[in-house]
Amino acid sequence: MSTTSTSPAPEAITIQDEQGSTTAGTAEQRPLTTADRCDVCQAQAYVRAVLLTGELFFCAHHARKHGERLKDVALLFQDETRRLQETGQA
Repeated sequence: MSTTSTSPAPEAITIQDEQGSTTAGTAEQRPLTTADRCDVCQAQAYVRAVLLTGELFFCAHHARKHGERLKDVALLFQDETRRLQETGQA
């Protein structure tokens, strides 16, 4: 019996670093952890946006503030804010 993966294929992206070098990679969702911090205020990140130039992390507050614009330009927009409701936090 063969099995088929139901997870979506990673999206191919090109990432440019600060020196202008580009590398090919994939935009894959991965669980966000407590080590992932908001790029604005350093609170725990619940949203990850992968862009051509890299990735950005946001807490729920800053994701609400910037999320609609990020969804328009992100290669991958990973929103895990539902975890706040599951644990009773807000």
